[in-house]
Amino acid sequence: MKRACERLLFEYLEYFPCVAIIGPRQCGKTTLLGRLSPPWQIFDLERQSDHQVVSRDPELFWRLHPAHVAVDEAQLCPNLFGALRVAIDNDRQRPGRFVVTGSSSPDLLQTVSESLAGRVGIIEMAPLAFAEVRQELRPKFFDLLANRASAGEMAESIAPADHLSQAHDYWFRGGYPEPWLKSDRRFHSLWMNQYIGTYLYRDLARLFSGLNETRFRTFLQILAGISGTVINYSEVARALGVSAPTVRDYFRIAHDTFIWRQLPAFTRDAVKRVVKHPKGYFRDTGLLHYLLRVPTLDDLLAHPAMGRSWEALAIEEVIRGLNASGVGFDYFYYRTGAGAEVDLVLEGEFGLVPVEIKYTQAVSPRALKSLKSFVQERGCRLGIVINNDERPRRYDDQIVGIPFSTI
Repeated sequence: MKRACERLLFEYLEYFPCVAIIGPRQCGKTTLLGRLSPPWQIFDLERQSDHQVVSRDPELFWRLHPAHVAVDEAQLCPNLFGALRVAIDNDRQRPGRFVVTGSSSPDLLQTVSESLAGRVGIIEMAPLAFAEVRQELRPKFFDLLANRASAGEMAESIAPADHLSQAHDYWFRGGYPEPWLKSDRRFHSLWMNQYIGTYLYRDLARLFSGLNETRFRTFLQILAGISGTVINYSEVARALGVSAPTVRDYFRIAHDTFIWRQLPAFTRDAVKRVVKHPKGYFRDTGLLHYLLRVPTLDDLLAHPAMGRSWEALAIEEVIRGLNASGVGFDYFYYRTGAGAEVDLVLEGEFGLVPVEIKYTQAVSPRALKSLKSFVQERGCRLGIVINNDERPRRYDDQIVGIPFSTI
């Protein structure tokens, strides 16, 4: 399957001396590097022979390989980045020389940002988005959003799409490429078990030598139960039997290793009392459903966490699509003390855009009350409802409904 960020990779190589691709294990970073054709050379630091070549003397390595070099799992050699900065500065104006990838390292993004500031284009890669599963790599929704389209323009420009069954299959199974491509239920279960035990905990044990693995496993089970809710650190600490600072560290580890996404609260220019605690959810719904022990799609539809899981799916699809488009933005959620809530608030080059997420096909006017209030209070040009309608639908001059299957 082609990946949406492939276009962004080659675009960044035209502008930056180096491109860094970060993301979770097994999301397809190494496969994406395979799209680099000769004279590109690829060194995989999980291969012992390649690790020795690179780590023995990183400055000498870059002098011997001054261009068209990709290093996979670069976080396994932290000294690489300082030497890479020197190599870039020796020929600063020449773009498209290096690509590095990394996963499961909380310090990786900070190291790249500090060592290579102004020299690197960063791409956050994720498991397959639904648009990639259906091989529509540039859904019109994201171009329209980036170009500040109105509600009417979105409703008129986005064509209906009959992908409802496929979207539900994707929702249940998640987006990790290998189990998706094999399309075997038994393999999916075995792969998820191995992913959690082999890849996830192996990385965590290496990165955090003092981490209590048994306790962190319990923490992940608790995370599955609270995915899609406002985070109360004290409650999680009591359930786990640890201090609140330790739980905060666990949340940071989960977020920085791409398991969990934390949504900060939107508190700026508040005209009402607002909730300030962050909200969070599992980034991959397939991993979430495995941890919740949900065996089938029918079981998911009857599960108490169904609505929160669907919300996480839609939020992640929007964030992945914007990341793959190279659009600069921040994301939040919004909730007042009285309970009014907007599931996702986007702020970027396209302005301030609130997004409400509904599983249903029909959306009542009452269900849009919080969204309309947010739009009016902050003068937003657009509010979006992501739902399961048959086609895009304009609710009023500023509110548009977009079927999930079209984004």
